[in-house]
Amino acid sequence: MIYHFRQALLAMRGNFTATLATLVTMTLTLLMLGFVLLLTLNVNRTLEQLEAQVEVAAFLAPEADDAALLAQAQALPQVREARLVTSAQVLEEMSQISPYTRDAAGLVGNPFPDTLRMKVSRVEDSRAVATAITALPGVQDVEYGAGYVDSTVKTLTAVRGAGYALVGLLLLGTLFNILNAVRVAMYARRDEISVMRLLGATRAFIRMPHVIEGLIVGILAAAISLAVLTPAYLGLAGRVRELAPVFPVVTDPATLTPVLGGVAALGILIGLLGSIFASRRYLRELE
Repeated sequence: MIYHFRQALLAMRGNFTATLATLVTMTLTLLMLGFVLLLTLNVNRTLEQLEAQVEVAAFLAPEADDAALLAQAQALPQVREARLVTSAQVLEEMSQISPYTRDAAGLVGNPFPDTLRMKVSRVEDSRAVATAITALPGVQDVEYGAGYVDSTVKTLTAVRGAGYALVGLLLLGTLFNILNAVRVAMYARRDEISVMRLLGATRAFIRMPHVIEGLIVGILAAAISLAVLTPAYLGLAGRVRELAPVFPVVTDPATLTPVLGGVAALGILIGLLGSIFASRRYLRELE
């Protein structure tokens, strides 16, 4: 292993430009990959918070069968929680917000109807639940904040989908960079490899320095990307919390550590797999 490690270092020094270009490209790719993963993580956290807060409110007619409507609402697969709020309870809630509401109710009576309040499993299900509840007899009107829920869902879903697509493209690009770098290194040592083959060296022996080279590049890229990404993200997260505290920015170590560790492990794995595939393919071409 000492011999293979030394040969890998010599190959990296002999092809310094190609190695440096691969290292820089892979580091930038891991930085972008980590940024996209962290952005997707925050988008998912925002969606979870939005799902926890969004309610579908169904206003019931005076003659409606409240118990039957509540049972039908609870039976909907998209509804994770449904409760009946009587008109008296609604009046009490509104009186806490505006004390003059109770005085007005004393003059004209309680204007608030009985209300079904439902929480959905996913924020995307709000419209479907509202449509299903509207069709039930005894429901006068349904409110679920369509003005902001629909637009917010579309925006966050688009960002999340674009993030996943970009992650896939970045992974493919990184893998191809490693493949090209290892092939260039092996091509530069083609005469030495030919002599080693004539002397009876096994394919595993010939490939080992190049596999170690890819592994070293992967480890260096992972270390540099984490050293840059971690403080940059925490600084940006702190700034966002100051300017827009309403956004649930993820900063807890228990959530960030697996993501950042995954980025590092992915960089090392890509470096290793890329060098293995490239060296195997090059030797097959020679045969």
